[in-house]
Amino acid sequence: MTETAASALIRSSFAWDNHACMPLRPADTAFLPQIERARAAGFDAVTINIGFGQSGPDEHFAMLASMREWFSARAQQYRLIERPSDLDDARAEGRLGILFDIEGACAIADRLDLVERFYAGGVRWMLIAYNRANLAGGGCLDAEDGGLTAFGRAMIAEMNRVGMTVCCTHTGHRTAMDVLEAAQAPVIFSHSNCSAVYQHPRNIPDALIRACAETGGVVGINGLGDFLGPRGADLDTAIVAHIDHAVSLVGPEHVGIALDYVYDREELLEYFRTHKDTLPADMDETVPMIGPEGLTGIVERLIGLGYPDAAIRQILGGNWRRVADACWRPVDAAVQEMTDV
Repeated sequence: MTETAASALIRSSFAWDNHACMPLRPADTAFLPQIERARAAGFDAVTINIGFGQSGPDEHFAMLASMREWFSARAQQYRLIERPSDLDDARAEGRLGILFDIEGACAIADRLDLVERFYAGGVRWMLIAYNRANLAGGGCLDAEDGGLTAFGRAMIAEMNRVGMTVCCTHTGHRTAMDVLEAAQAPVIFSHSNCSAVYQHPRNIPDALIRACAETGGVVGINGLGDFLGPRGADLDTAIVAHIDHAVSLVGPEHVGIALDYVYDREELLEYFRTHKDTLPADMDETVPMIGPEGLTGIVERLIGLGYPDAAIRQILGGNWRRVADACWRPVDAAVQEMTDV
């Protein structure tokens, strides 16, 4: 079979899906082998969620320990990423790079010291709030967004100090702007789409996209149908429309991919049934979404729009790598030793 231009470009590029969702059930690792779908699609690194919303430190540390144990036991296939150069080494070795993220500051409760402990365990970004307000700031679904709190400012300073990237996805727009003004390192919207393409509370306006780019950050476009377009929209076309709009605003050097693909659909449906207050009221429970296999189609469409190879390589993963270079710091050995993960 002749290799297509899109497949060849993916194969020769570093590709990073900066947000994927596996089941959040510690010690239940039955779904983790499905991460091989990302490798088969051409991704070289994947960032996996270890918790979100109102879950606290204990739940997050338990999930982190479970995932680290599973991936560490399969070191021939996977590499737990600590420093940016590990991403290059993993690709060269044919191993899938694995990183972790946290969706919301409830994971640290009121303890700033936990930022460094999570970072030592491989968590490389944490967002401020998951849809609803917490100690750090407001969520995107709050009727009123009070902005970044004093605790949130202290948390950002600590994240900058240890090297954890600050993320404003799911965060209220006033709070996000406060974060972008306060941070001393690039800020990301790890998986946020464009309000100008499709209006939704989870999507972000052009002003935030521009302000994010001004920090040196990246907006990662996700593949969830509710945030891509109206029901029935062609998702493969819609995701490229969001990518193209963001590029038109800030250039290809500030746009990435973070599909937000949920591997266990049944767990997601159960969450819809039990946590409706934390989700947009009109969420489509059929959960249309783009899986990792959609990567080739995205690249094909970008090629069709005339994007040069260099720009596509940035979007595939080069921009996430640049942020890692700018934000990450060496892990403190003493904290690594005391972190029970």
